Amino acid sequence: MLISQILDDAETIRVVARNGGGKTRVINGARSVYSLAMEAARTGTGLEALIERKGYGEAVDLDAAYKRGRLVSPINHPDPAHLHLTGTGLTHLGSAATRDSMHRKLNDGEEQLTDSMKMFRMGLEGGKPAKGQVGVQPEWFYKGNGTMAVAPGAPLMSPAFAQDGGEEPEIAGIYVIGDDGAPFRVGFTLSNEFSDHVTERVNYLFLAHSKLRNASFGPEILIGDLPADIRGASRIWRDGKLLWEKPFLSGEANMSHTIANLEHHHFKYSAFRQPGDVHVHMFGTATLSFADGIRTEAGDTFEIEAQDFGLPLRNPLEIEKPVKVAVKAL
Repeated sequence: MLISQILDDAETIRVVARNGGGKTRVINGARSVYSLAMEAARTGTGLEALIERKGYGEAVDLDAAYKRGRLVSPINHPDPAHLHLTGTGLTHLGSAATRDSMHRKLNDGEEQLTDSMKMFRMGLEGGKPAKGQVGVQPEWFYKGNGTMAVAPGAPLMSPAFAQDGGEEPEIAGIYVIGDDGAPFRVGFTLSNEFSDHVTERVNYLFLAHSKLRNASFGPEILIGDLPADIRGASRIWRDGKLLWEKPFLSGEANMSHTIANLEHHHFKYSAFRQPGDVHVHMFGTATLSFADGIRTEAGDTFEIEAQDFGLPLRNPLEIEKPVKVAVKAL
């Protein structure tokens, strides 16, 4: 089942769902995906079962709504400060060539390894623990709160001071925190973990700076287990023409960590188990246009798609105007 959110003509959020290639229909009585997920958590009902119990209303042309700019992020929070955008890196094995290259470097000796390579090796050796065991923790980063979330189709805004604005095609887990502090997974979605790769390349300690950027996710949330082998495509369009395209792989068959291990190391912190909060946690990628020498420009459009996740995620790139910031003493 795929679920998403649209705005009707009265600017009211409507939650819609579809199964496979079936029709997209409005879910009766669902005010938002957030309220639906919290109801499921509070009643101990599976989300899909709750949706089926509520039943369906009128059919919706989701693709047409997307083209009209009527899609919003597939989950939001009434208070954006209580939605957290976070992610992990160095979690994917990459292509066969990349993997072979990494393995050769891993044999060069401890003193020759960068911190990134050491982290990658830790994931290879301990990212998939036996059931009931805790594996090695991954690289982790913070992207901001709900004010940084961009709806599918809306522009990703690169700050005027940024050195680069590049896509990162990823799968994200969507979570709500129950009233007792227990995390519940709503499902999985496509995401664009938009970053400044030039700044990151200057010095790895600039990683935190490079990640404080917009992110977009959706348009649809896949309810249920994450497919083990996800094969998608990442594209950049410029002036209506395809500038760059490359396949991306995800799912545990293509990762050095299990999803359960990545989830554990995020939610082990009590700060991320605050009742009612929403988390969008991105699981990393091995595919970047920046690695192929692409420099994005204002007006470019990013497109990320994978068959299991419904409609592709598209966002144009815009550059923010410079802003002068001055601190005033009170």
